[in-house]
Amino acid sequence: MADRRWRVAGWWRVAGWWRRRSLRARLTLATSAGLALALALAAVLLVSALHASLVRDLDVSARQGAVEVAALLDEGRLPSPVPVAPGTLTIQVLDATGRITNISPGADRLVPMLPLAQARAAARTGQARTLAGPPLGLPSMLRVVAVGAAGHHVVISAISYTQASDSLATLARVLAIGTPLLFALLALVTWLLTGYTLRPIAALRRGAAEVTQTGVPRDLPVPPAQDEVRSLAVTLNDMLSRLAEAQQRQRDLVSDTAHELRSPIASIRAQLEVALDHPDGVDWAETARDVHADTLRLARLTEDLLLLARLDGQHLRRTPTDLTAVCESVAARYATARIPVRTETAGPCVVAGDADALARLLVNLLDNAVRHAASRVYVSVRCDGGWAVLTVADDGPGIPAEDAERAFGRFARLDDARSRTGEEGAGLGLAIVKSTAEAHGGSVSMGDAGPGLRVTVRLPGAGA
Repeated sequence: MADRRWRVAGWWRVAGWWRRRSLRARLTLATSAGLALALALAAVLLVSALHASLVRDLDVSARQGAVEVAALLDEGRLPSPVPVAPGTLTIQVLDATGRITNISPGADRLVPMLPLAQARAAARTGQARTLAGPPLGLPSMLRVVAVGAAGHHVVISAISYTQASDSLATLARVLAIGTPLLFALLALVTWLLTGYTLRPIAALRRGAAEVTQTGVPRDLPVPPAQDEVRSLAVTLNDMLSRLAEAQQRQRDLVSDTAHELRSPIASIRAQLEVALDHPDGVDWAETARDVHADTLRLARLTEDLLLLARLDGQHLRRTPTDLTAVCESVAARYATARIPVRTETAGPCVVAGDADALARLLVNLLDNAVRHAASRVYVSVRCDGGWAVLTVADDGPGIPAEDAERAFGRFARLDDARSRTGEEGAGLGLAIVKSTAEAHGGSVSMGDAGPGLRVTVRLPGAGA
């Protein structure tokens, strides 16, 4: 158990050391380990292949010499001693009793290189054997083969292993020196290539560090290569662009909110200061009503801002909601309005959404329509190919087409007849409508009702 705990602790230490290395170091180490294994295997295979080839050539040479001697013996023309080139083959001819009857120059006449039984087995199987030369009076290792001849004779042929062993030793020395040098060169190339490959990531890191220091989003460098690093840089730049836009929207919102809050706060302050400085000449009831009206304006503005913040930063509660029922319920509240709201529905139309948020969206649209309509306001709900389409229209002054998109901005006020009819708002109603629609995965658009204004909200159905 203690040994097992020691092994686990050692493994975790190694894993921790590995995780603390840089990406460049880890890639280089992993690649170098693979290269070392590949080079070692290549060296072993090369030596093995050369050894097999050299031994095969030696066996062929020895066997060819033995076959020639056996042919001369069969023809009865074998001289004594056996004629061979000096320093090439060592030949012994054994008779049926295992006695040596003929040899090549330099061979032992008394002791056969292979006993008779082994010689006959080698002749029958064709297998060569490796023997030590010194016990046989020869200076080196030998490759020995045997070939059968007429009269139950066996011809034993041996060839020196020196040339093959020298070639293998030379190759081993070359590999012992060249393989580490090649490995070091490949490891260095891997380190340099890894650094070159990771250079765009280092540039991205420096750009991100600058953004962190300055707090101002700016584009990160995009490498020219069409690879994953470029995709990462493009994605990060898109994210930073969105963050910059969000930061700018936040600054604009803070500025616009401060501007909107300044007017009612200044009005409340002025009225209270006048009342306090001249308590006997002030109608306190009227002052209270004016301050109360400004307070209500501040409360509405605060509620609208809180709703926008919830729409921007949180997920809405999504439940199956019948948009037709929401429309009829909200429209019923305007039965005693300046201009009653007429509904046009064609049966249930279910969406996945927040019923309260959708009701607030419709209230904002109807408040705007009732405020500016001349004689009629209607709201309709219909299903269109997996989408729920909500339309609110009035016959008021309308909005020019070039101002349609700007009307959905926060604190937007239009310099036309529609912005000067009746009560002045904070300019957040249509912004809330757009944010609510987009939070539900939908969209909102504005068009001409001929005369008047038509606002269309498209929301995905519950099964979309």
